Amino acid sequence: MRKAQYSCLPAGKARLKIQDLKKQILDSVVIALREDIGSGDITTNLIIPHDLKMSANIIAKEPGVICGIAIAKLVFKAIDDQIEFVNKVKDGDRVNAGKVIATVRGPARAILTAERTALNFLQRLSGISTLTSKYVKASGSGVDILDTRKTTPGLRILEKYAVRIGGGVNHRIGLYDAVLIKDNHIAAAGSIIKAVSLAKAKYGSIEVEAKTIGQVKEAIDAGVTRIMLDNMSIANLKAAVKLIRQTKRKIEIEVSGGINLKNIGRIARTGVDYISIGALTHSAPALDICLKVI
Repeated sequence: MRKAQYSCLPAGKARLKIQDLKKQILDSVVIALREDIGSGDITTNLIIPHDLKMSANIIAKEPGVICGIAIAKLVFKAIDDQIEFVNKVKDGDRVNAGKVIATVRGPARAILTAERTALNFLQRLSGISTLTSKYVKASGSGVDILDTRKTTPGLRILEKYAVRIGGGVNHRIGLYDAVLIKDNHIAAAGSIIKAVSLAKAKYGSIEVEAKTIGQVKEAIDAGVTRIMLDNMSIANLKAAVKLIRQTKRKIEIEVSGGINLKNIGRIARTGVDYISIGALTHSAPALDICLKVI
């Protein structure tokens, strides 16, 4: 099989647009193909003549928001650059069941060998985009839906890209690009005040997790720029929002913990700025997508 050559541009620290992520995507594709193919596709190579050509459609079997078209194309091209990949939709398009997402034409062995890896990326990322879009719709207007670091190891950049395609907003990419003081940091430091004072020695923008109204007051006094209200009841959320909004400084308000499609509307109406949801990436069901020979 002929390996196509691609130029790999460093993505750096991300706007998370697909064209900016070439190195990360290529690395993920190479790992996935190596994992699936190993020493070779023995079934396909035994059954399919090496010179056979074929065409196939990639079809959505259920409604959803598509994400990962360019990655699927890269998978096929990485196996054999003679494969023609014609996309019928673009990332972010909503499709109904039965919609042809793309058509592939070329060497049959290469198409069949690439099939599962290409579909795995498409199904996973489209599932995340689809679930994100449901949360965005259910939340109403005036609040941003954020992702978290609860991602598949090695696929974080791609999964966060899928959140963006579904209408969400990316939280920090990793531990390196924002200060977020969580409960274990607070416990180890001794208090919110102590943890924030240590972080303030180098960073001006600081987010702190608060589980109680008392911790909210402490975070306000510490001079943070964002407070994450974690696993609070609606009543406590309303009280915390009122308290934070009464301060003279602009403090952003984020909510996390226990968010679902049934309660997100009520949570959004408490007046918060952001709602972060780990389920966008750790619990999104794959969108059912198949490849059918035509």
